[in-house]
Amino acid sequence: MTPRPPVSDESVLMRWMALEMGKINDGVVTGRKRLSDLLIDPRPAAVTRGGAEYAFNKETLMLLGQQLPVNLHARVRLPIIFFFDSRVGDSFLLTDQDGLTTLQAIGELSTMREMTGGRLWVGRAIVFAIMRKYPTAVQIMMH
Repeated sequence: MTPRPPVSDESVLMRWMALEMGKINDGVVTGRKRLSDLLIDPRPAAVTRGGAEYAFNKETLMLLGQQLPVNLHARVRLPIIFFFDSRVGDSFLLTDQDGLTTLQAIGELSTMREMTGGRLWVGRAIVFAIMRKYPTAVQIMMH
């Protein structure tokens, strides 16, 4: 019989954490959709990594449609995804330039904010406030 590593062993913990993060990420949309398509869809929805339906909030979509310039409707894909990195406890990572442009256009992020190397760190409190204001338009993915 081979001895099992103790539960406190780092490799065991890392495998367990990876499994749990995978379960959490099952709720993240796989094929993000253009706002322009969601606005005309009678039942705007997408599919998650776990295969479930992710229904978009129609009021949120209409609000974004009114607030955003028309040229962004076909560019922005929803939901905007922020990435959680356990090594950075106070911020989430945004890697979507059109997502940044959208959040700037609706006044949620300053136009002074710029991506560096295709990345922008945004404070957790700001991301959570955006999620509350625009339900279903933003998701967080474990990274």
